[in-house]
Amino acid sequence: MFTSEEIRQIEAHGLTVAQVERQIENFRTGFPSLPVVRAASGGDGVRQFNDDEIAERQRLYEEATVRTIKFVPASGAATRMFKELFEYVNDDKRTAGIDKLITNLEKFAFFPELAKYLKPQIDDKDVVRNIIVDGLGYGSKPKGLVTFHAYKEGARKPVEEHLVEAALYAANGDTATIHFTVSPEHQAGFEALLEERQSHYEQKFGIKYNVGFSIQSPATDTIAVNPDNTPFLTDEGKLLFRPAGHGALITNLNELDADIIFVKNIDNVTTDERKPDTVTFKKVLAGELLRLQGRAFDLLRGFERGEDRVAEAVEFLEKELCCRLPEGASRELVVATLDRPIRVCGMVKNEGEPGGGPFWVRDDEGREQLQIAESSQISKEDMHLMKEATHFNPVDLVCGVMRYDGTKYDLTKYTDPKTGFISSKSSGGRELRAQELPGLWNGAMANWNTLFVEVPITTFSPVKVVQDLLRPEHQ
Repeated sequence: MFTSEEIRQIEAHGLTVAQVERQIENFRTGFPSLPVVRAASGGDGVRQFNDDEIAERQRLYEEATVRTIKFVPASGAATRMFKELFEYVNDDKRTAGIDKLITNLEKFAFFPELAKYLKPQIDDKDVVRNIIVDGLGYGSKPKGLVTFHAYKEGARKPVEEHLVEAALYAANGDTATIHFTVSPEHQAGFEALLEERQSHYEQKFGIKYNVGFSIQSPATDTIAVNPDNTPFLTDEGKLLFRPAGHGALITNLNELDADIIFVKNIDNVTTDERKPDTVTFKKVLAGELLRLQGRAFDLLRGFERGEDRVAEAVEFLEKELCCRLPEGASRELVVATLDRPIRVCGMVKNEGEPGGGPFWVRDDEGREQLQIAESSQISKEDMHLMKEATHFNPVDLVCGVMRYDGTKYDLTKYTDPKTGFISSKSSGGRELRAQELPGLWNGAMANWNTLFVEVPITTFSPVKVVQDLLRPEHQ
């Protein structure tokens, strides 16, 4: 299928011909729907803690001696956040959202920076242009470098809010380790901001930060194809590869060495006044992870000593880890199911239209277990289950990636390669088909032991569009 030059290009990308051929086969066959059984809910897959349980889990974490890292996916540009603004500047499409932006301009934390570029009698379109193109140039920056919140001591960008969070719940003694995944073209901007502001937060909290960066590996890219599923060639006659979505970040996560990894999106931050719930429940999720992990480790050590603890392990898996094994499961399946990475995921009550959320799913081994599913993974026949979802996933995860013997799991072995989705895109004005890998908290973690815990809506404050910065949690 490929010429010798194309094979060289594939290998230079860090891929093999077999991998690319498998990607092309995915275009031809599509991805199967997820075998969902039912939506998880309170008491049936979503754990709801009372005040005593919250206090106990928090104490478990605070008293533990563990190595922690805060992992923040931050590689995306703020394109969607400013989409409406670009449509106004480029296409003269003025919407209610633009009216809201202009009317409340001085309420945005970035207004003092913007004001430096605004001349007297400037028209509205030039004001908007100075937000996204000239002036602030936010249209070409990542969300992490957009000013979100105003404080008396000075405004903060999301990167800074994550530094604050790391100090409050993810520090190891006098050091807090935080890792950002970034795009290569934006890393210098992150580093410049940290060089300017990191020492301020180190003095404020009396700690040192260990900040790391990584980029999405080109070896996780997927090939683009024409509408007839043949390889798409650029005008220069080269194969076109595209980033395969946030699921590719499982490779980045796999490179980190820690007992506990906190995962949270770059834009899901709030002001200091509203942080207490976030801090409390991050500790609660971590405490629950340590409780479950301790029990799993004890059972696995027993198996290693040759003890017959199958019945005990099956009961633990079903009652505590929400994993129901098929009747008469073998000892091998019981041990293999127990010996997996663990993630405890915060779940928020669904107060709007159902979206991706917690579901019971049956896997190839006949196990019923918990998984986060998106609507694109659900068949038309099962779509009614989406409407029954009582909770959704705010990307609030605490991950245990170490084995009972002190070695680290290879996280790439616990993905579901049958998950993913295909979309229509274009390049150079020509239509193409693109493929995304399983999402980081969907298929890329499909074969982890998973527990869902209800957390308050106050822990979820994402910024999807710029007007979201006018909400109370960002003012």
